[in-house]
Amino acid sequence: VNFLACQLCALLAAFWFRLYLSPNKASITIRHAVATLLGAYFAIFCFGWYSLHIFTMVSICYCIMLKASNRNLHRYSLIVAMGYLILCQVSRVYIFNYGLLSTDFSGPLMIITQKITTVAFQVHDGLYRKDEELTSEQQRLAVKARPTLLEYLSYNLNFLSILAGPCSNYKDYIAFIEGRHIAMKLLERNWKSNGYNRLPEPSPTGAIVYKLFITTGSLILFLSFTRAFPIIYIADDKFIKETSFLARLSYAYIAMQAARPKYYFAWTLADAINNAAGYGFSGIDAKGNFHWDLVSNLNIWNIETATSFKMYIDSWNIQTAAWLKRVCYDRSPHSRTVLTFFLSAVWHGVYPGYYFTFITAVPITLAARAMRNNFRHHFLTSRTKKIVYDIITWAVTQLSICYTVGPFLLLAVEPTFKFYK
Repeated sequence: VNFLACQLCALLAAFWFRLYLSPNKASITIRHAVATLLGAYFAIFCFGWYSLHIFTMVSICYCIMLKASNRNLHRYSLIVAMGYLILCQVSRVYIFNYGLLSTDFSGPLMIITQKITTVAFQVHDGLYRKDEELTSEQQRLAVKARPTLLEYLSYNLNFLSILAGPCSNYKDYIAFIEGRHIAMKLLERNWKSNGYNRLPEPSPTGAIVYKLFITTGSLILFLSFTRAFPIIYIADDKFIKETSFLARLSYAYIAMQAARPKYYFAWTLADAINNAAGYGFSGIDAKGNFHWDLVSNLNIWNIETATSFKMYIDSWNIQTAAWLKRVCYDRSPHSRTVLTFFLSAVWHGVYPGYYFTFITAVPITLAARAMRNNFRHHFLTSRTKKIVYDIITWAVTQLSICYTVGPFLLLAVEPTFKFYK
């Protein structure tokens, strides 16, 4: 209830922020300060004394940002932020014995860990590494000056993403606060080719309405469909003993589908909040359509119709996948897939189910990649073959996701082994 109340208040505050504290009506300092204070208030309202963990982590890591050398600040920030997060997750699991608090303060800590490490790596790229050592994306996102205290607090604690994220790039957020965000994204593309003689002023209203519609539908599904198919039932002894393999497989698929609306609801609402504040514009396409998906965390259509493991992963928790790619995959000297999945598991928490999921995901990812590279081209010779291929790969992908994600939702070792058996 606290989470939903705060997110609805954040949505209203976001409209107010865009209309009455726009860059041409309020100073940059005021926008930073208001975003930070509202975020801190929501954190205290939701988590009470537990919110001190959030403020403590940010404070410690800002000291690292100020004192650490350009060469090492990204390493120290990653170690401290991840270490603090893990300590909080271990203590929570140990104290509550697999019980989940209704207001789980580790969620915001996970998002802030992403933000702290994101800005640390981007400052490291901008101040220490040479341009020729960076990829084109790293050059674009590199930060050439250490953030001030207000900028750092605003980026990490702003009310738009304090509760449910998502994590965005530091330069994008600062450009939004300073009023350069939309122009910057338009200038990255040839907006004149779409018939504009001057920079257009896209409105987020359509995107907000659409995302609120998705949010409402997801909430209805969560309150009805999800509750009717509890995931724990797939590890119930009686159910396993009395039902056929096909029935168990069918229930596993339905239960996994039923678990998704919760995430659709939280992430789409968070996306709408950012858009309501005027943040999240990603540019204009070749047809002249404006897009507000810069901080979107999922692509529901691609998730439900995924015909490959990669397509599913690329469409689920998109901003977390981007963070893993930028701080781990792109920088690992070897075993990039293994190290990235391991970091993802550690970041998610200490429940054994997370590790079962991400360890399983490694061979499945490699197998899916090998199968696609070796067989897909044989089915591209005709439309009929391509349809058959898509149907088969869709079914296999969805069942693979069920098998991989089951332990993630079951959390503990015993129900996971029952599910595997």
